[in-house]
Amino acid sequence: MTPLTEIGEMLISDASRDYFFRPSFGNMSRIGSPAEIVERFAELHTSEAPRLLSAAVASYGEIPGWLLAYINSPSFSSSAIFAGMIVMQACCDDDISALVGELRPSKRGRRAFVFRRGSLPASDIIILGQSLITHGIIGKAKVRRLQRYETNSFVSQFSAFEYISAARNHFSMPRAEAEQLTMTEFQLLINAKYPDQKGLTAEEYDAVADEYMKKKARRLAKVNSQQL
Repeated sequence: MTPLTEIGEMLISDASRDYFFRPSFGNMSRIGSPAEIVERFAELHTSEAPRLLSAAVASYGEIPGWLLAYINSPSFSSSAIFAGMIVMQACCDDDISALVGELRPSKRGRRAFVFRRGSLPASDIIILGQSLITHGIIGKAKVRRLQRYETNSFVSQFSAFEYISAARNHFSMPRAEAEQLTMTEFQLLINAKYPDQKGLTAEEYDAVADEYMKKKARRLAKVNSQQL
């Protein structure tokens, strides 16, 4: 199957087979409860490993080899790695333990479980997990998002069923099809059905406000110069 990368699908191959990943609403629900979905998103973006990777890109424009070696070392542990494993498995119908590794009962008394790594380095698991869950619950469609719909408020839960129901209502599609939509695809469909929404995006609003303030400053400067 050919993945549609524009809507978040991906195909990963190893020496023996291909693995297809789709961050659909139905697969997002496999991550866990609505609250657990948001928790996995937070772990993939705000725990230690993602912060280190983001800081490296901001500072160096790339991820240095020494940092990759540190994150991928057997001694490194981060909730983001396990969150990435959960998200990737939820998005694939096949067992992906050969790729991401697995937790196994320990034969020694020190730990209850030991982590057996797969073929993917930990840094890749984090980055791939970030991409999948972002396409699944946030969306990455390049569409005009009106300023009145944007919010910075924290959301503690993500209900995949609400978006499945909305898709069925807006597009008159059966539940099975609605469950296969990613958030990115859902946004594109909504934009195609309602293309002429009036209003400003946050960027357009800021540009208009900045221009207004500049004109106001020029008028005040002109008035003040005339009074002198």
